[in-house]
Amino acid sequence: MRPLSKFSILSLDALTASVSNYMSAHFLRSEVTIRNYYWVWRKLDRYMLENNIDNYTPPVGKAFLSQHFGLNQDYRKLSTSNKNLIRAIKILSEYQSTEIVKPLKLEMLFYGEIGALMQSYINTCRLRRLVPNAIDRYERTLYRFICYLNETKVYEIKDIKTVHILLYFNNLDAQVKSLIQNASSILKLFFSYLYDNNYTNNNLSLVVPRHNIREQPKLPSYYSKDEIEKLLQSIERSSDLGKRDYAIILLAARLGLRASDICNLKFTNIIWDRSLIELVQNKTGKRIELPLLTELGNAIIDYLKFARPKSKEPYIFLRAKAPFTRLYSAAITSIVHKNLVHAGINIENRRHGAHALRHSLAGVLLEKKTILPVISEILGHGSTESTKYYLRIDSTSLKQCALAVPPVLQKFYNQKGGIFYA
Repeated sequence: MRPLSKFSILSLDALTASVSNYMSAHFLRSEVTIRNYYWVWRKLDRYMLENNIDNYTPPVGKAFLSQHFGLNQDYRKLSTSNKNLIRAIKILSEYQSTEIVKPLKLEMLFYGEIGALMQSYINTCRLRRLVPNAIDRYERTLYRFICYLNETKVYEIKDIKTVHILLYFNNLDAQVKSLIQNASSILKLFFSYLYDNNYTNNNLSLVVPRHNIREQPKLPSYYSKDEIEKLLQSIERSSDLGKRDYAIILLAARLGLRASDICNLKFTNIIWDRSLIELVQNKTGKRIELPLLTELGNAIIDYLKFARPKSKEPYIFLRAKAPFTRLYSAAITSIVHKNLVHAGINIENRRHGAHALRHSLAGVLLEKKTILPVISEILGHGSTESTKYYLRIDSTSLKQCALAVPPVLQKFYNQKGGIFYA
């Protein structure tokens, strides 16, 4: 491929092809990540067509984001998907201007005595087999703290005092609550590690401020029983795509399976002679057994016999177009969303993926007065505490908890000196 000249103006197709190759080669981005980039770039393509723009330049990307988010959007309050959308556009602009893409993650160097102890603690965390995301969070938190210590001329463990810790937390951005919570929990663990291994005489973990995020969780997005039936009836099951989508949506709506479990479903998970689906949940690692309902079994058979492409893949649900590989969670979400819109169901202010159908199943079970332990078992929760999250959508039962408002006596309105006194 001919190298790009600096500030060259390319068509969007040429630019996205170059960027995807660059990201795959230099950052080892997976096929799924590249596909997510293209999902954003297709939106950009539609924007350029609507505005008669032939070639992409950074101002085009800026105008696209302004139309999508407005001018005064707080980036910190955006959802992860919207942050990824911005990242995909910035990648295009950066590559178009400089022929490179700078990595998001800065190189973190742990220097000096304090840095060596931090690195030792991180290695201990790796030996405990913490997941990579957790290790990354530990590294970032400790790196921010050592940078602060360096700015305040503190280079040895014995020189860290209570005032340094308190001032560090005082300087953190109070609006980024997750940042403060991570700093609180991770620094507590780090200072406990130092004290337990005799690197410090004082247990500084005791002076790290506690911080817990206590926000009222949002109500689960869910759809009524009638909306779910309307969704299922609207699917055109005469086509190969419709047969697949119908079976997928049934799994989410009737059994409450997560998108990750649907796309990972294999032939070995279906026990036909016992009418069971047995699987280990991708999120929790918990093994569950669910009934293979008649309508669900028929839908899967219909897809396997007449619509599934010929493939040696062990997964049941495959892409409808070549290459006929397994689906991913994002595809399951897209399938549910597309069919909800096609069915004419209002999705405004509601989530519109497989998880919303999972919430909807919980709502239907609550309406039928199903007890929490049974719902917990169906949804594969570790305990009924997780299932209690759905109690807030059971409006019928909540109405029974409402207390009558006592009448206000007439003398209240006639009292002298009150706001109602005339």
